[in-house]
Amino acid sequence: MLELAVKGSKRYYGLLAVLAGIAGAGVMVWLWQLQAGLGITGMSRDVSWGFYIAQFTFLVGVAAGGVMVVTPYYLHDYKAFGRITILGEFLAIAAITMCLLFITVDLGQPMRMLNVIFYASPHSMLFWDMIVLNGYLFLNIIIGWNVLEAERNNTHYPKWLKPLIYLSIPWAVGIHTVTAYLYCGLPGRGFWLTAILAPRFLASAFAAGPSLLILLCLIVRRFTNFDPGREQIQTLAKIVTYAIILNVFFFLCEVFVAFYSNIPEHMDHIKYLFAGLHGHNSLVPFMWTSMILMGVAILLLLPPKLRQNEGMLAVACAMIFVGTWIDKGLGMISGGFVPNPLHEIHEYAPTIPELIITIGVWAAGFLVLTILYKIVVSVKEEVRA
Repeated sequence: MLELAVKGSKRYYGLLAVLAGIAGAGVMVWLWQLQAGLGITGMSRDVSWGFYIAQFTFLVGVAAGGVMVVTPYYLHDYKAFGRITILGEFLAIAAITMCLLFITVDLGQPMRMLNVIFYASPHSMLFWDMIVLNGYLFLNIIIGWNVLEAERNNTHYPKWLKPLIYLSIPWAVGIHTVTAYLYCGLPGRGFWLTAILAPRFLASAFAAGPSLLILLCLIVRRFTNFDPGREQIQTLAKIVTYAIILNVFFFLCEVFVAFYSNIPEHMDHIKYLFAGLHGHNSLVPFMWTSMILMGVAILLLLPPKLRQNEGMLAVACAMIFVGTWIDKGLGMISGGFVPNPLHEIHEYAPTIPELIITIGVWAAGFLVLTILYKIVVSVKEEVRA
């Protein structure tokens, strides 16, 4: 099926060229970072995880969100999702690819990744994160490719694939659970030290991932001859609605516990994010923007008539995607590091090189996604013909 990726219109090749150019610019700046060191970033002794890890955390959720189409189709025989399940699996492949790239650029020296293998420690969350991320990537590649090839040949996918499909469902939950444990396993960081962090991560994942998938389905319908289906999109919209409500509810639970307990260590992080602390308030506009976007999106999605309007649905999904990106990306990282365990405030802001490298990684991920979706659409059109 790889031959389908090199057959396309001028618009398709133009998109690939633009994405490849942006990714290439990111590579050039990353090579400079390799030579100059992580000193060109905004990270420091006090904020050792920055914009790269923020993107990684968010994209793990996007990848995990694919389980919201896999579970209904394979476990509950919801046949309508058969049209878009492969889109969710290939979105997960692109998202995990970006996750691995962000880990690579964050390390400073990529060879350090080998230490996790050569000096493997089951007591380390980083070891298990390596296992679950790479395992989920290979599961989606194997499952997605074989299912799509079977559809092209008008046959049923091989029986040996069924156990892998069932395994991929808890594995999707596992990748974001382990990522959450990376944070809440650090006792010196009060903002992350909560048992509800993994549920918060999963709720935001099941909102952001399907939101992006809905937007991609609408784009595929607009620019190709393949229609993912109105019923499928509306069912995803209901999932997004419940997930974003849960995400906001879990956050409000954190706020209640922090302020009702009146423990300064827990309150200061939330104060810093939403009101500023000791004159430091660089993230306040972003965090309120995030809350407003998610709140307005809930109001747009709850009434069935508004949700069934696909223009309004697209706006709401875009709001959720951006809102959760700010909340889990900017807020979760900076909110955990600022103030530090000594109650000192050292704010973090990404530098221009960090931003260019980040945009380059996103472009590389969408390049992979574009090629994969081109193959999917070509097979769908072939089968229909």
